[in-house]
Amino acid sequence: MMPRKWLLISVALTMTTLLLAGKSTQAQGIADLRLFEKSCTGCHGAANAPPGAPDGLQLRKLTPEAVYAALGKGAHAQMTDVSDDDKRMIAAYLGGRKVDVGKVTDAKLMPNQCPSNPGSSNAPLRDIAASPSFNGWGVDGTNARFQPAKAARLSAEQVPKLKLKWAFGLPAAEIMWGQPTIADGKVFIGADTGAVYSIDAASGCVHWSFQADAGVRNAIDIAPAKGAAATKYAIYFGDVKANVYAVDAATGKQLWKVKVDDQPVARITGSPTLYEDRLYVPVSSTEERAAGYSNTYPCCTFRGSVVALDTGTGKRVWKTYIISETPKVVGKTSKGIQIFAPSGGAVWDSPTIDAKNHALYIGTGDAYNHPVPKTTDAVMALDMSTGKVLWSVQDTENDAWLSGCGPQATSENCPKDIGPDYDFGASPILRMLPNGRRILVAAQKSGMVWAHDPDKQGAVVWNTQLVDKLALGMMTFGGAADDQTAYFGLRTGGIAAVELATGKKKWFTPIDQNPQSQAPRNGETGATTVIPGVVFSGGWDGTVRAFSTDDGHPLWQFNTLQDFKTVNGVAAKGGSMGAPGPVIAGGMVFVGSGYVFGAGIPGNVLLAFAPEP
Repeated sequence: MMPRKWLLISVALTMTTLLLAGKSTQAQGIADLRLFEKSCTGCHGAANAPPGAPDGLQLRKLTPEAVYAALGKGAHAQMTDVSDDDKRMIAAYLGGRKVDVGKVTDAKLMPNQCPSNPGSSNAPLRDIAASPSFNGWGVDGTNARFQPAKAARLSAEQVPKLKLKWAFGLPAAEIMWGQPTIADGKVFIGADTGAVYSIDAASGCVHWSFQADAGVRNAIDIAPAKGAAATKYAIYFGDVKANVYAVDAATGKQLWKVKVDDQPVARITGSPTLYEDRLYVPVSSTEERAAGYSNTYPCCTFRGSVVALDTGTGKRVWKTYIISETPKVVGKTSKGIQIFAPSGGAVWDSPTIDAKNHALYIGTGDAYNHPVPKTTDAVMALDMSTGKVLWSVQDTENDAWLSGCGPQATSENCPKDIGPDYDFGASPILRMLPNGRRILVAAQKSGMVWAHDPDKQGAVVWNTQLVDKLALGMMTFGGAADDQTAYFGLRTGGIAAVELATGKKKWFTPIDQNPQSQAPRNGETGATTVIPGVVFSGGWDGTVRAFSTDDGHPLWQFNTLQDFKTVNGVAAKGGSMGAPGPVIAGGMVFVGSGYVFGAGIPGNVLLAFAPEP
């Protein structure tokens, strides 16, 4: 029986999770924006802020605790018509996470502490190369999401025997943002609460937690620490306020933190890529949506970028903007809100490493308004040493999210027509073909897959449309590839296999939606993962599935749409899986369930599977 004190803590965590939970959807984000504009922009609007009053952009630089505290004193004490719950929502909207969430996410509150716990010198990480790992977003720098047999330790014959081994609930989490990283028998994962956890892979016991300033939605990198004598290994990750962290992998102690972009809605969505002594950080933002649904936001000043940091100190080595020109005022709305251009080109994906060419490869997002720069919706190569653009190939022209916001626009709310939104949200996959030729494969949200030649200035080799109508593909977070074939999940519902050498479709397996799912969106928009003989995918309908790479026939599936008894006593349930992919290492499969965007079923559980003997 659980000791009484842990039972009380479990109940408290459960209640807090329920109190903090809400609609984790795009609709909720719009509601939060509308609440802020209704309650705050009279004094904090960009066009009418009184002297000394920060505007909304400046407020976004504050912590949620600072915003919430300010709402209860001084001039804000007159906000009698705004409830405490609404004040907390405003603070969370501006601050990037819930108010005081660290009080419930702390691993020290959990009953399943590992025998060797935080700060203990008895639990250093061993040589991470000596055991199976899944490090960062794509396993290795090629971002192929291919786990070799030696590290997977899971055969196609064993996959149908997979059974749930343990479930871990993330307290107060609304969306399962992070993808697990596996190293030395430990699981590292971040949450929308800003909490990062170190968990034992075999049992699910917890080693430690770390609280970031804002939500952490990328996969974590781990490597030998540089310049920290007492630290053997460090983990690296970013948050949704554009902070990047280095943390001691054994203790959870912060080593350094740097902010890589001062634009108030800049964030780290894609996973930083670690290579040798540098961390390459992709920078994206929420500006296009903030502007698209706001009546007061001055759109748009954000430019996507990649930042190279020294892993030992966090010092910036270089920063390259996707759009070289600095945005300037090009007009105003009818309410006097300034319009800036050019803007956009967010980097949503994890950079791909090409050691041969000493290059980084990235896919870029759309433009936020007109004019549309040639480096948007593009595949680009950057020099790893300097950040210099080596080449850029635009695969979709004239894609502006706020297509009505051209120069001298005067409409009340510019987005009269929304652009096609054909971002490259998926990391380019670098593969060597059997004939020795190399290829860079990039999946686009439109449903088109492009192959570029990295050794010929990115020349297009082939392109393949995987859906009947563009815009229906939604290959948002990418595919996986072995040495001959790439595998992609489609929003239309199914998994497609594409021959790397030619772009020819080899097979397609349609998927029937889980009958228990009430999600209005179907399909597989999250990243796939492949091991020899098997490709794994998570669906919006809450089902994780495995398919044969030979012909696509189903091998295994598990319905995550249920409540789980968790090893840490936190109430948890599964939901949609539309972003991070399954992770395989050491004979186990790890899946986070509960990612939503725009629509779907929220959840807060990390699941671990292993085959029965």
